[in-house]
Amino acid sequence: MSEEFIHLSVLGSEAPDALVADPDGLYVDGTFGRGGHSRRILAKLSEKGRLIAFDRDPEAVKAARLIDDPRFSIVHEPFSTMRESLAALGISAVDGIFLDIGVSSPQIDDASRGFSFRFDGPLDMRMDTTRGMTAAEWLACADERDIRHVISLYGEERFAGPIARAIVERRKTAPLATTRELADLVARVVPRNRKDLGQHPATRTFQAVRIEVNHELDELRSALEAAGALLKPEGRLAVISFHSLEDRIVKHFFDRTAHPEKALDPRLPLTKDMLPKPLFESVTRIRPGEEECAANPRARSAVLRVGVRTAAPWRSEAGACGR
Repeated sequence: MSEEFIHLSVLGSEAPDALVADPDGLYVDGTFGRGGHSRRILAKLSEKGRLIAFDRDPEAVKAARLIDDPRFSIVHEPFSTMRESLAALGISAVDGIFLDIGVSSPQIDDASRGFSFRFDGPLDMRMDTTRGMTAAEWLACADERDIRHVISLYGEERFAGPIARAIVERRKTAPLATTRELADLVARVVPRNRKDLGQHPATRTFQAVRIEVNHELDELRSALEAAGALLKPEGRLAVISFHSLEDRIVKHFFDRTAHPEKALDPRLPLTKDMLPKPLFESVTRIRPGEEECAANPRARSAVLRVGVRTAAPWRSEAGACGR
């Protein structure tokens, strides 16, 4: 792994600094990617420390296995399974969990993965290429109503209806098979954004289809729930999100778990001792600085939220994250 790529890890110093409170502790990196954050976390650990990384991308797992460090191990599973996967390793509690949500740069830059309309490639979009339905397969069989719903909800695209109709009409003659075919189809339906002429008309549609194919938001909700259950008292959860859909879920999770009293009916005659105990405290929000944003444009939309686990027993319903 080149030093150049490691330097492009968003909030590469801030996230490990916020995560690692005990250098002797056991930590989880739920999104290894190409290891930029994992390497920086390892650098903060002592010889007694340990880091277990997760990733569902086979290429990421392959890169992780190049790390020759007895303190490190990789699990080829999505981060939503961390509780079950760690239990299989005899682990029921950890000192910190880090999640970097979204698509990694190598995934975007590899035309064969089909994540970007910048390159013509197969319309795949799966983060785990060993399982699940590809974007092409989903677009070939989904109802027009479902396609419209996904593009509207996950892409926040106001032209979702015309796009869905065009996709269904197109597949009557030939199914969409490549990224360029989908991008060109959307561009014929969606007018250019006059306020942002640099944004391709298919940007929101690609985001929406990718989220649907990988069940990204449901995976995130499950991972946050698992993290809350796994963290020891004083353990830390650090999450970097890149767009409003992800950040809304993370923010809501921390808000509910740090302030559970907000969910109660204020008319109930409850004393302070009767209120549910907070599950997280000291929740902070960190944004990249101007220098990092200039060096790495992807960092501009990043938000790091960090919470510290309390000693209160975990309540599963408290971690429920709304849409």
